[in-house]
Amino acid sequence: MSAVFVATAYGGPQGQQLTEREAPAPGPGEIAIEVRAAGVNPADWKRREGAFGTRGRLPLAMGLEASGVVTALGEGVSSFAVGDGVLGAPARGLGAFAEHTVLDASASVAKPEEISFVDAATIPVAGTTAYDLTHQVEIGAGQILLVLGAGGGVGLMALQIAKVHEFRAIGVASESKRALVEATGATFVPSGDGVADRVRALAPEGVDLLADLVGGQALCELAPLAKDPAVIVSAADAETAAESSAVPAGNGSRACSARSPRSSSTDWWTRMWRRRSRSPELPRRSLRWSPATPGEDRDRALSGPRGRPHLR
Repeated sequence: MSAVFVATAYGGPQGQQLTEREAPAPGPGEIAIEVRAAGVNPADWKRREGAFGTRGRLPLAMGLEASGVVTALGEGVSSFAVGDGVLGAPARGLGAFAEHTVLDASASVAKPEEISFVDAATIPVAGTTAYDLTHQVEIGAGQILLVLGAGGGVGLMALQIAKVHEFRAIGVASESKRALVEATGATFVPSGDGVADRVRALAPEGVDLLADLVGGQALCELAPLAKDPAVIVSAADAETAAESSAVPAGNGSRACSARSPRSSSTDWWTRMWRRRSRSPELPRRSLRWSPATPGEDRDRALSGPRGRPHLR
């Protein structure tokens, strides 16, 4: 038998539990792995709460990205061998928070030898999201990237990608994340009242790319600092991003009505956890959970918007 972390009902964390199943076998075009590490993301609790729909079969195996060692090959798979280190997203709803799972071979890649399994497990969702956010709009060395929500796993990766490209990076996050943000080489700006004025003081002519991971009122306040509406990219609140880009305010800036961050980014997350990247830009450090994590920390990480995985 093989352990797997599941949600037995759609809703809060009270329906989560660790259970056992037969180690899943790979089908055609799939690879079975022994999981070495799995990533924790906001999409995990959103999925559990039904933000992406409630038609999924229960119990719902949780976890959307993993790294591990190949234990078996499905029919037609020739690009991997048993014993290979790999990273990818679980196939057929089998989950990543497990001792064993199955990946789609066509959507998996070999783990680079120079990075750990823990770091590799951050790439399928968080890593590719950060990559996509920083490449939706092409900017060059010296241009300004503003990351709203820079203190989380995706935000920190975006700032590290910015360092590789020599962007001038500004990271907005809570004061408790100052050291993490500044460690990437970015300029830290505390979130909260007056954040727009603080960013404007650093970038009086505006920013070349605004990468949003928060949405809502925070995005409304910072959207006018974008040099062009087209350079606002949001993984948290696409509707507010679109509205802030389209509605002119009386003072010549753009305005939008405040709304709470939505779970309307389903298409974004679906696209991201199906993408893989071999890019050397992807970072080597992030917030992750591995199967060995004590239950209390694991449950806290999956409890909802305030949950945070511990730093590995």
